[in-house]
Amino acid sequence: MDTDHLTDIWGRVFGTQPPPSLWLVLVTAALALGAVVPRTAWRLSRNAVTIAHEGGHGLIALLTGRRLDGIRLHSDTSGLTVSRGKPTGLGMVLTAAAGYIAPSLLGLAGAALLAAGHITALLWGATALLLAMLVMIRNAYGVLTVVLAGAAFVLVSWLTTPQVQAVFAYAVVWFLLLGGVRPPFELQGKRRRGGAADSDPDQLARLTHVPAAVWLGLFHVVTLCSLTGGGRWLLGL
Repeated sequence: MDTDHLTDIWGRVFGTQPPPSLWLVLVTAALALGAVVPRTAWRLSRNAVTIAHEGGHGLIALLTGRRLDGIRLHSDTSGLTVSRGKPTGLGMVLTAAAGYIAPSLLGLAGAALLAAGHITALLWGATALLLAMLVMIRNAYGVLTVVLAGAAFVLVSWLTTPQVQAVFAYAVVWFLLLGGVRPPFELQGKRRRGGAADSDPDQLARLTHVPAAVWLGLFHVVTLCSLTGGGRWLLGL
């Protein structure tokens, strides 16, 4: 591979690209909303939120020095991340707390990149994260889900025009910001009906002696604030 080609790739990935027009940004927001609000669409699109949720658990487990044994993604949109290490302490608390806020924080980071014009960098970065996650997947459905998600990013990155890439990137980030808000509300409803007795907030309550309702409230605050801040960046406000 010659130097000019490497320079071209470097400039393509780390350079800036013009954002789509405001009306296209609004269209991508509407598309993302259509994937999150209707129950039928959500049953399918929630798989992408689960990837981010379990990926958040796994990433924080590694960053806090825990050993990541594997990640499983299931067809009912649930997931499981298994890590080894000290069963208590800050590392375990951060790992347990990362799941429900991961999609929203990823969306917020993506919105920051898009606001700075780094559309291609976002697409390639997402592909790299999915590839890293694929190594830790331990079931066939999980492999299929992550491969399909990664393939979508690769195909858009290499085979489409900059305008299509921008629309795709904005739609993905809107989806993470909007989709990250719904799971805490779903969990709140399950808890109200007496379900989800071993959810992430319940595990955090046992680890910290802080009520699960407080942790659930924190998830609401993070996801809603991420949507507000990320939405303002995407709209150029």
